[in-house]
Amino acid sequence: MTRLILYARPECGLCQDLEQELRVLQPDLGFELRVIDIDRDPALVERWGTRVPVLTTADDRLICEYFLDPAALRAICRPDECV
Repeated sequence: MTRLILYARPECGLCQDLEQELRVLQPDLGFELRVIDIDRDPALVERWGTRVPVLTTADDRLICEYFLDPAALRAICRPDECV
């Protein structure tokens, strides 16, 4: 199963929207999603700053920032279906 990480902030509307979109797609694409509040870790604040939400793979490959990129997500979750 593909493991994804969503770096976010609790009060961020874009973050909430992206998480909601991912939760809708999760059953179909079969990925595991971990949401991390960057404000709980100074190193993550330093790394991501205002660039949240950021979606990455568990091995730190960037999928998208700010808004969902459905094609990039599907390519990560189902590489055999890439064209």
